[in-house]
Amino acid sequence: MIKVKRMVGLVLTAGLVLTAAAGCGGAGNKTSNPAQGTQGGSGGGGGSKTEEISFYFTGSLNVKELWETLVPMFEKQNPNIKVKLVHIESGTGGQSTIDRMLAARQAGQKSGGIDLYESSLSDLTKGIKEDLWAAVDTKSIPNLSKVEESTLQNVQYKGVPYRSSAVVLAYNSAKVPNPPKTANELYDWIRQNPGRFAYNDPTTGGSGDSFVVTAIYNFLPPDAITKDDPSIMSQWDKGFELLKELHPYMYQKGVYPKKNQGTLDLLANGEVDMIPAWSDMVLEQVGKKLLPETTKMTQIDPPFNGGPTYLMVPKLSEHLDAVYKFLDFVMSQEAQMVIVNKMNGYPGIKLSEMPQEVQNKFDKVAYRTFNLGDLGKEIQKRWQREVAGQ
Repeated sequence: MIKVKRMVGLVLTAGLVLTAAAGCGGAGNKTSNPAQGTQGGSGGGGGSKTEEISFYFTGSLNVKELWETLVPMFEKQNPNIKVKLVHIESGTGGQSTIDRMLAARQAGQKSGGIDLYESSLSDLTKGIKEDLWAAVDTKSIPNLSKVEESTLQNVQYKGVPYRSSAVVLAYNSAKVPNPPKTANELYDWIRQNPGRFAYNDPTTGGSGDSFVVTAIYNFLPPDAITKDDPSIMSQWDKGFELLKELHPYMYQKGVYPKKNQGTLDLLANGEVDMIPAWSDMVLEQVGKKLLPETTKMTQIDPPFNGGPTYLMVPKLSEHLDAVYKFLDFVMSQEAQMVIVNKMNGYPGIKLSEMPQEVQNKFDKVAYRTFNLGDLGKEIQKRWQREVAGQ
């Protein structure tokens, strides 16, 4: 039986009105495009050696803004270390980054100029299979002592869980006074309100992918969500039949926006009344008044997916000490407060390590952690053929 995790975190009940505001604005750190590549090594300055680390990270604009806030804070405290940010937008480039590291290793070029990589559990797992990541410990990163030991054990100490979030239902409470409480109630609501629900193309963002995977795996045994056995693919038929049946009831009779932000824009403009969305994105955009104040969130039963986002260290990086120093800063209470205030994300360290006001701010949220390995790509391919392509 898969245990549904509950974290003392975001309040996600049917009656919750979102009032959390986003935190401080970003700083002036430059962010590179992946196509530009990176230059490792060090540069001189003022008689002291400056070391540069290249940090590749995935995610939406809010993730980019987070790092553009945290990196200048770290660099001010550590003037001899510079962090070069390389942003990979959601739904693009994750696999190519891992491929780049594998190709560099095979060619004897260390880590290919990548010193730190942020991505999902899926990419973390792929890298573990390829022996890409260095193991982390409290000797090199003292603040890891503030992280739940089981969370590190679950990924063989090959990733640092620096924040968490969950996919939820975001809805306009002025139009939907009684939101669905279960997955089946959600599917009934979609049928009864044609055109008023949307989820994004699952190949372009995790919220749409969560809707698809949840619809499929609700027909399977609970422990299937952590298996990557290809034989499970034969059990997907019922879920895909459901997705195909729901297709004409979707926004514009089957239009799937690109990226997580695409469906949030539809909700903001009143073109739909309900979407699956990442909780931190919803909270941030309500705080910035990009979503109407009538926007609320709720979780269904069985819940959508959620869990940590990880930072992984390529074991062949030539700047391990500098990377570890940066990671220790990220897991400090100071940096974790920025994550809470700016992203409305759940901290990566234990809640007991945070100030009391932060502990009081959060309530319980349920989510499931899906770890399907390469099966996730197979689901996306089949969805493109059978659902989007019908």
